[in-house]
Amino acid sequence: TLLAVYKGWEASKFSNPWCFENFIQARSMKRAQDVRKQLVTIMDRYKLDIISSGKNYKKICMAITAGFFTNAAKKHPQEGYLTLVDQNPVYIHPSSSVFNKNPEWVIYHELVLTTKEYMRNIMVIDAKWLIELAPSFYKKADPNRMTKAKRMEKIEPLFDRFNPKDSWRLSRRKG
Repeated sequence: TLLAVYKGWEASKFSNPWCFENFIQARSMKRAQDVRKQLVTIMDRYKLDIISSGKNYKKICMAITAGFFTNAAKKHPQEGYLTLVDQNPVYIHPSSSVFNKNPEWVIYHELVLTTKEYMRNIMVIDAKWLIELAPSFYKKADPNRMTKAKRMEKIEPLFDRFNPKDSWRLSRRKG
């Protein structure tokens, strides 16, 4: 969505009235323009071709994921998200366009601590991108091996001394 806003501002020939009409701070847009100019200068310095991805936003998302792979978070079953690196509980900031959409995997730019720790500037990603773009940091888990923590999460009924061990299982019941 931020890229779409920049493209809209660019289409209006970087007009300040366009920012006012769309409730966007012109100063923030000028900052984004400065960052883009810096990137173009760096590309020129290293004699790299500037190639547009056009409408293929997946390439842009993958490039951002390659840069911010340590800022990945996965949806927690009960509430919020857990960062993959530290396993810290974090939440999507209420001002985010992704708020209440609850994607499974996200990349965030920064964490803001208020009453909770919120992720700001987040983007929905595909989990496969992390393995593909940061293979020295992430690896695919072996589905046949469970970690000790996962084994501890496995739900087992409480001990029942009056019935046989697996009598609670539906497959063990007669009739």
